[in-house]
Amino acid sequence: MNKIKVGIIGTGNIGSDLLMKVRKSDVLECGIFAGHSLDSKGIARAREMGVPVTVNSIRYIEENPDCCEIVFDATSAKVHTANAPILKKLGKYAIDLTPAHVGKFCVPQVNLDEALELDNVNCITCGGQATVPIARAISQVADVDYLEIVATIASKSAGIGTRNNIDEFTQTTKDALMELGGIKNAKAIIILNPAEPPITMHNTVYALINEPNMEAITKAVHETEAAIRKYVPGYRIVLGPIYENGRVTTSVEVTGSGDFLPEYAGNLDIITCAAVEIAENYARRKLL
Repeated sequence: MNKIKVGIIGTGNIGSDLLMKVRKSDVLECGIFAGHSLDSKGIARAREMGVPVTVNSIRYIEENPDCCEIVFDATSAKVHTANAPILKKLGKYAIDLTPAHVGKFCVPQVNLDEALELDNVNCITCGGQATVPIARAISQVADVDYLEIVATIASKSAGIGTRNNIDEFTQTTKDALMELGGIKNAKAIIILNPAEPPITMHNTVYALINEPNMEAITKAVHETEAAIRKYVPGYRIVLGPIYENGRVTTSVEVTGSGDFLPEYAGNLDIITCAAVEIAENYARRKLL
């Protein structure tokens, strides 16, 4: 089968994990792995694997537009804001793994078909990918007065990009909970836990609901879990939904697939899994 070429901008943890997932894909091929540092371990690793690399970042794609049709941006919110108009001008399908929110929010389980018709989609955040579908499932069967999510990740799984984007993480996740999740009032919190051994990513969703139909909520939440597990195998409900004192609580654990990152780094794995799911579906449409 022919494959669609992708470019990956950003050679850190997320970019490197994307590369490993793309190499396993039956419809995607890495046309360029782009960074900006000669000392990048990701660049060195990709070169050893025989993957085309550059330290000219997006400039390489500008100068060699045939190198890829899809571009994963795994840089930072600030950098993607600058990259987005360039990719649009080049006619590339941009999948943004930063919390820049330039393009339309996309959670594959929620709005994949809509996202495939656009030219720039935003994968929100790791917490957004894990909790927005749960928020949406609950809001579709209950009137939610307020919803709060707490994403707890291992400190070791939070690289420079994650740490630099903490403010954007909380705001973008909140925005996605409201826009895609159907929540009127929401808050997002992230905790970096330094425990040893490193903890597996956990996300807890708290929803204030008067007289909830717990049977309907439970059914909706577990149907959502099953749908997400089709592209994020390590995603599972570990608590609830349970109801107590006007609050419905649901907790999700995400174990990584171990393609490049440790299994405890489910926070990074869930966003790369989502990005590849979007890209593969886009590619399959192109290959029909």
